Amino acid sequence: RMHMTVLFASPRAAHSNTRALLVPFLETWRAAGHTAEMFSLFDLHIEPCRACRGCQMDWEHPACVLADDMPAIFDAALCSDILLLAAPIHSWFCPAPMKAALDRFVYALNKYYGPRGRGPSLLSGKSLAILTTCGYRPEKGADLFIEGMRRWCRHTDMRYVDALTERHLGYDHTFMDAEKEARARAFARALMRA
Repeated sequence: RMHMTVLFASPRAAHSNTRALLVPFLETWRAAGHTAEMFSLFDLHIEPCRACRGCQMDWEHPACVLADDMPAIFDAALCSDILLLAAPIHSWFCPAPMKAALDRFVYALNKYYGPRGRGPSLLSGKSLAILTTCGYRPEKGADLFIEGMRRWCRHTDMRYVDALTERHLGYDHTFMDAEKEARARAFARALMRA
């Protein structure tokens, strides 16, 4: 049985295209006996990383000095097999709350930057996948974010698994259809085998 932490970052929350893809994905994931915990980042208080390196003295815990909602996200990710980033693409990258969370992950969970020298990555060996939506063709809309996350995985000693990106043709078009639903379910099944 696998456990997934989902970082969901859509400003339109329940009515978003990303959420529409996430629903059949999670149904399929859970129906197979796996578990998932989702954090809706726009609903949480996430401060930007200040690069103060206060987290670097403790090599066993995140130890971030900022007082916000990130500790629960850190704890969930550290107890997970796979981290799923679910977000629309804004300006060729993820929305601001997800970027803030990812920056905090890089410092607090990678003990590379402190006076003690290079320590461990607390995320080492975990997997990362992406579920995203964008207005451009995926290879021209989500490609920079996907490449950024591939590099992020190399930096954190994580395993990049795969991405599912679906295109939204505009607000005068219905986004979700049977084909997108089928691909979302197939993506969940593929991650189970990854």
